[in-house]
Amino acid sequence: MKSLSGKEFARVLERHGWSLLRVQGSHHIYGKAGINIRLSVPIHGNKPMKAGLLKHMMKLGGISEDDL
Repeated sequence: MKSLSGKEFARVLERHGWSLLRVQGSHHIYGKAGINIRLSVPIHGNKPMKAGLLKHMMKLGGISEDDL
């Protein structure tokens, strides 16, 4: 699996229709119209996200590995 930082994953979410709702500290909260899920993306500079967290957020966001 490709390693991504929080900033890079946020850009992928925005390309797939997710929009930034608010920012709480270092976490950006994303939502999508018609979906009752909120994704909290940790933005810690260019530090890569852990593989398990990235995989879980991809599953919730409906994003496949090919979309990265």
